[in-house]
Formats: sequence, structure tokens, C-alpha cells
Amino acid sequence: MKYISILRGINVSGQKKIKMNDLKSLYETLGFQNVVTYIQSGNVIFDTLFKSKTNLKARIENAIEEKYKFHVPVEIRTNQEIANIIKNCPYGCIDLAEDGTKILVTFLSSIPLKEKIEDVLKYVVAPEKLVIRGKDVYLYCPNGYGKSKLSNTFLEHKLGIKATTRNWKSVHKLYQLSMEKEQ
Repeated sequence: MKYISILRGINVSGQKKIKMNDLKSLYETLGFQNVVTYIQSGNVIFDTLFKSKTNLKARIENAIEEKYKFHVPVEIRTNQEIANIIKNCPYGCIDLAEDGTKILVTFLSSIPLKEKIEDVLKYVVAPEKLVIRGKDVYLYCPNGYGKSKLSNTFLEHKLGIKATTRNWKSVHKLYQLSMEKEQ
């Protein structure tokens, strides 16, 4: 089975440093095959016969903590789930060159409670947009994600759920890489 793991908060402002070559080696020691990393923020595509994403997440988080002595939350999606995220984008057809960093996906560790979603939506101010579909949050930040109140930390706090965010260009690249490595 093909999976994409998305690590939260590594290699940001000199914190929780993990070299991608080391991360790739760590995944290989866990028995994963065809391991490919993408950029320094902690995106790893891999194959494994394991079917339980919960167990995979725990194995990866435990291995990172054991090796590096710090905890890193990990989100796991299949390449089919990433394909569905792209297909179901509520913002229509997106020009990657023009808007690839203005559209983002926040990957949640679980489905948020309805009342928490309603609370978060109160903070969305036009021209920004936010749509939550299951365990995925679609953000549109036309003035830049760095200027938005709808940060990963804000969403985690308001929804009470661990999360990690990637821009639309990265989401597309992860899907592309996962398809290139299909066997």
C-alpha cells in the first residue's frame, strides 16, 4: 500500500531538526519500501504491507521520538486520499503557479466536532475562506498564509485536534511523487 506521511513542526526556525536522508533511513529501518522524501518540512512517501494507519502513525512517531528524543505528530494519508483531496477542492480549478501557495490543506488527526467547526468559521474574514471536509481543512489565503489568523496552531487550538498544513503546490507534488513510485 502507498502512503504519504506528513510530519508536523520539524526543521522550523531551527527546531526539531531532522535531515531528510536520516528520516528516509529511519523509515527504511521500519521495513518501509520505496521511501522518498520531499522538501525539508517532513513529507515522506513509502510503501508497506501494513494496513492500519493508526499503527503506522504510532510506529513512525515512536521511532522518531526514540531516535531524536522529541515528539513529532505525524499524519498519514494514502495516495488515493490525497487524490480525493485534490479532486474535492472547494475552490475549483487552481492555477498552481498563481495560487499554489494561497490555497492550503490542513490535515487533521481526527474529524472535528460540529460545534468546534462552527466556532472556527466565526473567525474567517473575507477574502479568506475555510472549508472543512472530514479530516481535511481547505484554506484560501489570498494575502498569504503568514498574514492569516487561520494558522495551523490556531486551528489546532480551536478544533482541539493535532494538525499539520501544506500548501497546494506541496499537496500536488506529494500526489505526483506517490504516483511516480507506484508499482
